[in-house]
Amino acid sequence: QVQLVESGGGLVQAGGSLRLSCAASGRTSDVYKMGWFRQGPGKDREFVASVIWIGESTYYADSVKGRFTISKDNAKNTVYLQMNSLKPEDTAVYSCATGNLRHIWDYWGQGTQVTVSS
Repeated sequence: QVQLVESGGGLVQAGGSLRLSCAASGRTSDVYKMGWFRQGPGKDREFVASVIWIGESTYYADSVKGRFTISKDNAKNTVYLQMNSLKPEDTAVYSCATGNLRHIWDYWGQGTQVTVSS
């Protein structure tokens, strides 16, 4: 199993920045990719960004392209989400997850709240 712990959420004004971290522990050797998802109030969970764990490929939702950057530190088993030019509609609980070779998101963190005020 893999355990994930997110940190870095908080309250920020529109136009501001936050950096989220997700530390992985446990059986990380089986991880193929890591991703960030979010669920806003009254909304379904949506994909935000992902990165291939052994590699450099990254993927983004259209809504965050050019504003968010996903990165990783394999030595620390940590993935980051740098969020710039934040908008009120970015308000959500952000969760990280690991994905396996079958492209199933199999382990999830507990989430961290991001609130963007207008």
